[in-house]
Amino acid sequence: MASPLILAIDQGTSSTKSLLVDAAGKVVAIGSAPLGQSAPQPGWVEQDALEIWQSVQRAVAAAVTPETAGRIVAVGLSTQRESCVIWERSSGKPLTPVLSWQDQRTEGLCAELRAECHSDYVRKTSGLPLDPMFSAAKAKWLLDRIDPDRRRADAGEIVVGTIDAFLLSRFGGEPLVEAGNASRMQLVDVAKADYDDRLLALFGIPRAALPRIVPSTGPFPAVRGLAPVPDGVPVTAVLADSHAALFAHGAFAPGPVKATQGTGSSVMGLLDRPATNDGASLHKGLCVTLAWWIDAPMLAFEGNIRSAGSTLIWTADLLGVGTDELARMAALIEDAGNVHLVPGFNGLGAPWWDGVAVATLSGFALGTKREVVARAALDSIAHQIADLIDAVRESGVAVDRLHVDGGPTKNAQLMQFEADMIGLPVETTETAELSAMGAAHLAGVSAGLFDLRSLGELDRGGLVYTPAVDEASRAAKRAGWRRAVARSLSSGMA
Repeated sequence: MASPLILAIDQGTSSTKSLLVDAAGKVVAIGSAPLGQSAPQPGWVEQDALEIWQSVQRAVAAAVTPETAGRIVAVGLSTQRESCVIWERSSGKPLTPVLSWQDQRTEGLCAELRAECHSDYVRKTSGLPLDPMFSAAKAKWLLDRIDPDRRRADAGEIVVGTIDAFLLSRFGGEPLVEAGNASRMQLVDVAKADYDDRLLALFGIPRAALPRIVPSTGPFPAVRGLAPVPDGVPVTAVLADSHAALFAHGAFAPGPVKATQGTGSSVMGLLDRPATNDGASLHKGLCVTLAWWIDAPMLAFEGNIRSAGSTLIWTADLLGVGTDELARMAALIEDAGNVHLVPGFNGLGAPWWDGVAVATLSGFALGTKREVVARAALDSIAHQIADLIDAVRESGVAVDRLHVDGGPTKNAQLMQFEADMIGLPVETTETAELSAMGAAHLAGVSAGLFDLRSLGELDRGGLVYTPAVDEASRAAKRAGWRRAVARSLSSGMA
């Protein structure tokens, strides 16, 4: 009898990827489909919900053959977070564009709520700062335009949801949202893993329009419309993409922290404290979020960096080279000195959460070479991650090493600088597509193919970079970075 397979689908910002994983945890097939986005106005970032669904179908078709389709026993799904769309419950038809997690159009609304002194309640209850990144303000903006009196929302005729909820809706059944994704909506009390009535009222979101929150292992509807996968294969796991990457690293207990480095970066680790949203004990720049819900909801801290890989792309375009050439240029420079690039292109995320911070390039002179600017761009990723690790330490949360994944982590110079700036070992992985793999692992656990102990013992390959600078050198470099950030912040202080 042919061995069973897990199908993992990772629906991301720029593409959808799919993996077929066997019972030994090995990837046997990969598929992908690109995905576009539009920017109708400065600061606006939109996607098309049906195009997202079609990219899922294409990615699955690229990985699954008629021969392997019958061996698939379970499906795991990981998705981009915070992006928000509204669709019609009866037909599944999208009624709005998807407002991307990158979209900044609701900064004015968030500023109004801050001015009305709602920040503390929102932060304490949801675990998240008032920021356009999260779904609640996006949902209000969309509802104000298609259902201003909330008649259809109150009647439950329309559904307001994240990408996981929308994709699950294509399979039929009642609207559902996985707990970790739901916690990023800013409408959920993270200590209770349920919607909070005061947050719903604050953002004007009727409960009747929201999907029901379920654990990361469901129950979910079985797949439908993902040829050549037969209809009826069970979905046994759903995770938010960053949470799935943490799971794939085997970080099932506090101590290890992961930094996914892609367009932006997510630094996340499990909290070494009870399931409470006691944000007062954490640095104000960190979020509290639901990592996953298997046997019980598991809380994590997280910091979100808005520009990591995108900084390299911007700098490469500025210098008229490709990103590979940018890396070669940076490798020629041992030290960028006092030249710093602070990538506040759309404001700065954690730990600053300054939506109107500006991008700055400082410390350069007439003789500054292009290679120095390239190195400063690379260094900015490490410094931002170090900012978050510093905030975690200030919160009294244990950190013993940093697991990394994503395109920029292939750069040995960057990885060594990250280890130097955080003063901890940095461990890369040879496992590609960490978010998809995390979804596959949890789907396999739910289906009985894997267990957490064996997953924790997996050899994930990769390299370990250990700090190679003394504390005085580290402190001097970090102080120079903080002075550069101060020039970027709206307050002028870091």
